[in-house]
Amino acid sequence: MNLYILMPFLYFPEDKTEYIPAVISLIIFMTLACVAMYIFYKKSKKDEKEFNKKYSEQLQQVAKNNNEK
Repeated sequence: MNLYILMPFLYFPEDKTEYIPAVISLIIFMTLACVAMYIFYKKSKKDEKEFNKKYSEQLQQVAKNNNEK
């Protein structure tokens, strides 16, 4: 059975230079995804420090109550 009949939506070009734009866009989007994850990580760490600073007394009290049990 002909492979084209089973999967007509697949296209593999003979000229491999047609892959270059796809590779470039993949690299761009992967780089942007990494940058976004780095920004989220930094923001999360900053928020965690602010939370711990704001609620340090309550956190210590809860930890003390848990240790007494």
